[in-house]
Amino acid sequence: MRKIDELLNEYGLSHQNSTNKLIHWVCVPAIFFSIVGLVYSIPAGPLPDLLPFLGSFANWATIALVLVLIYYVSLSAPLALGMLFFSALCLAVANFLDLAFPGKLWMISIGIFVIAWIFQFYGHKIEGKKPSFLKDVQFLMIGPAWLMHFIYKKIGIAY
Repeated sequence: MRKIDELLNEYGLSHQNSTNKLIHWVCVPAIFFSIVGLVYSIPAGPLPDLLPFLGSFANWATIALVLVLIYYVSLSAPLALGMLFFSALCLAVANFLDLAFPGKLWMISIGIFVIAWIFQFYGHKIEGKKPSFLKDVQFLMIGPAWLMHFIYKKIGIAY
């Protein structure tokens, strides 16, 4: 069995309850976005000068997402492609919010982060199982891929 299949199966073991799954469909992307927003909020410093071709996307979030995508590629190139599109969407929304509400993106991101985690833990209380990441921190990265693999299955794309 491929490593990605093992990770998705193990992650799925603590996500069987339909209410918990529904909460994860909303909160996992929200948490992913909130982390992108928080990292995006870190002052870019020398990055725009070093990476001028990225324009307003020359920020720490872009660099962090490149590293995240390398991890996803090591597990599954097709899933990594889906995560690339989702990551780009998160960057675009973070950029929009940063322009629309200058200096407020970090506060918006913290609010989303806290609220989404409260719901996540509530979902696991309903499930009756601890979150997977308490066993292995890499499951924080598997959550978004777990959702993406369901999208791929639904539209008939192999992951």
